[in-house]
Order: sequence, then C-alpha cells, then structure tokens
Amino acid sequence: MPFWNRTDETPSQEGSPMSTTKRDEPTPTTSGAGDLLLGAGAEFEGKLTFAGTVRIDAKFKGTIVTNDVLVVGERARIDADITCGTVIIHGEVNGNIRAKNGVELHAPAKVRGDVETPSLSLERGVVFQGQTTMAADKAASASAQGQVATRMSGGAPRNVDARPGAAAPQSREP
Repeated sequence: MPFWNRTDETPSQEGSPMSTTKRDEPTPTTSGAGDLLLGAGAEFEGKLTFAGTVRIDAKFKGTIVTNDVLVVGERARIDADITCGTVIIHGEVNGNIRAKNGVELHAPAKVRGDVETPSLSLERGVVFQGQTTMAADKAASASAQGQVATRMSGGAPRNVDARPGAAAPQSREP
C-alpha cells in the first residue's frame, strides 16, 4: 500500500507489547461544567467542591459543597456534611444534608443524619435515621400551624383561615 493511502490505525498484533489500537477521544463539554465519577475502590478525604454533576461510588470523608447535583452510588460510603442543590442517594451517607432543591433516597440507601430540604423523596427499602426539616413558604406554614392548633384544642377538626386579618371561625355549638 502506498504511503499516502496509509491510515492512522495500525493493526494490533496479539501478544506484542507494542500493539496499538484506536481509541475514541473524549469530547469536551460545551457548558464548561462536566460530569465526574469517583469510582469504587478509591478513597478520598477533605473538602470537595464542584460544578455540574458528580457521582461518587468511592469512600469519602470530609465536606461536600456545590449548587449542583451529587449522586451517591450504591457502593459509596460517605462520612461528610453535604450542602448541595440536589442530592440523589443510592449508597450510604453518614452526616447532615442540606439541599436547596431536593433529596432523593433510592433503595438500598442508608442515611444517618439530619436532612434539610424543600423536597424529600423516599423509596421503600431505604434506611433513614435522623430528623427532617422541610422549609415551606411562610403563608402555607402559618396556615398549617393554625389548623394544627385548632385540632389540638379539642372538638372536631374545622377548617381555619390562619391568614392575617381573616375572620375567626364561627362556632356551631348551641
């Protein structure tokens, strides 16, 4: 074959230590925020900050901070306080979690620590040991507190409008 028709691929020769094969080169991301995988068998310690999506299947100890997405794989064990936009957990997390958008716990997840988030999703088979704080909008929170207080005061539950300036409920007792 002439030199000018030659391709960049060279045939691989089995058993040869110098055999070469063609590999696909990774394509750069256009958004600037790429995805990262910390694979099983690796162990990390310290503070992890990132942009984009990170999946951890490794052991990690320390602190994790991002405004984006953290995915905890089934084989992961994380001993850390986590502050993220969204946290999706399939593995084990020991530490407190604060999420701006939401937390999803998928079986066989194990979470030991407090969770603070506006949205929490739990699948059957998940182990969760801790307290949950779900921030709500102030008007909805005031309305819920008014209904709870009315139900605890004795008698049958009634609908109560707990908004400021709302009329007091009418009593139907004789």
